[in-house]
Amino acid sequence: MKKRHFWKTDIPEGAENPLSAAIVARDRNVVDMVAEAVKHDQTLLAYQPIVQSHSPETIAFYEGYIRVMDATGRIIPAREFMNVIEERELGRKLDCLALEQGLQVLQRNPNVRLSINMSARSIGYSQWLKVLERFLARDRFLGERLVLEITEASAMAAPELVIDFMDQMQQHGIAFALDNFGAGTTAIAHFRDFFFDAVKIDGQFVRGVHSNHDNQAVILALVAIAKQFDMFIVAESVERQEDADFLIEAGVDCLQGFLYGAPSITPPWQEEDGARARA
Repeated sequence: MKKRHFWKTDIPEGAENPLSAAIVARDRNVVDMVAEAVKHDQTLLAYQPIVQSHSPETIAFYEGYIRVMDATGRIIPAREFMNVIEERELGRKLDCLALEQGLQVLQRNPNVRLSINMSARSIGYSQWLKVLERFLARDRFLGERLVLEITEASAMAAPELVIDFMDQMQQHGIAFALDNFGAGTTAIAHFRDFFFDAVKIDGQFVRGVHSNHDNQAVILALVAIAKQFDMFIVAESVERQEDADFLIEAGVDCLQGFLYGAPSITPPWQEEDGARARA
């Protein structure tokens, strides 16, 4: 008997693959859910602290993650939907909401520094730019407390557009961070052209690094590249003290992860202000 490949099915030619249909239906449901949340402004930011590596009780800045709420009020993390909507206009609208909410936080809290994620695709989206320009016109110093995070993959999809945009925005004091550093395909030559102030080492190399010699080598190489181009270095997904100890020794400037605090929809600086008031 001829042996069949395990991935073969008996679906007749021209018939719909049940797995493909299920994936399409799932993605359609995700898009519909996010579209409803955007339409009714059922979005909010969750905040996670980024601490100084040699003084972890000192917070360098916070990252603001966009969240959406479904029809039941359940909060959905961006990782559950972003890959589905990234290339749609819906992704641009969500970037607009994240930016607007982040800038509102900075406007209300002059001692807070905040990073907001964005796609390079939003650079050419007029509504997103109008949000940024509107807030910068209100407060010309606001940009000095804003960090815009662009993923490595997104930046490399349109490097010339990103470089031009960064050049324009840095006159406002806005800092830029290259997110997921090491996970993409950034050509080293582009580091001479980009204006990234910081890199965030991808969590896949950070988790368990204290006992993984391959990832240790990757981390040391990424740190060396970042230092060569005078970029500030943040390590993401730090969950264990042993990993933090290695990262500090390797020369990482800041640490981010559950070891120092999970993302919270309650602004951490409000809790800190309340604790000081009770002291």
